[in-house]
Amino acid sequence: LKEENASLRSKINKLQIFSETQADKVRKLEKKLEENKIKEEQETQDLEAMVQHVEQNLQLMTKRAVKAESSAAKLRQENALLQVQLNNYKTENEALRSGQSASLAVVKQNADLALQNLLRVITSSRSSIKQLVSGAESLQLVAELLKSIDRISEVSEDGQ
Repeated sequence: LKEENASLRSKINKLQIFSETQADKVRKLEKKLEENKIKEEQETQDLEAMVQHVEQNLQLMTKRAVKAESSAAKLRQENALLQVQLNNYKTENEALRSGQSASLAVVKQNADLALQNLLRVITSSRSSIKQLVSGAESLQLVAELLKSIDRISEVSEDGQ
């Protein structure tokens, strides 16, 4: 009976040690699970902050693109008006050559002025068009970044 008691005590001690070992493992796993939850929450917050920042940048770039488009349209109109003015000056110049109007020097000065205005508008138009193209490229980059964020979110949800 003593041997059986000793054997049972030995088994109980082993089971207690095993139980304590398992309890330690459970505590460690619970702690690790809590750390992973905290880490995941932080990553989620960081991702949300990044998405919000990207959305703000997208809105800003959209405003810039709209402004550039508006500016380009105005410059096209001004360019068209200057073309008409240049044609009028050319016509006046031809009329002066045939002796119907004011001096040739005034017409030449008007034509030069129109040409300078036209060149200024063309230069300004080129700059606005470059800004518009740059804005469109930036919008494309942001769209690709947003697609990547969607993929990251899908991978995170699948990993849970």
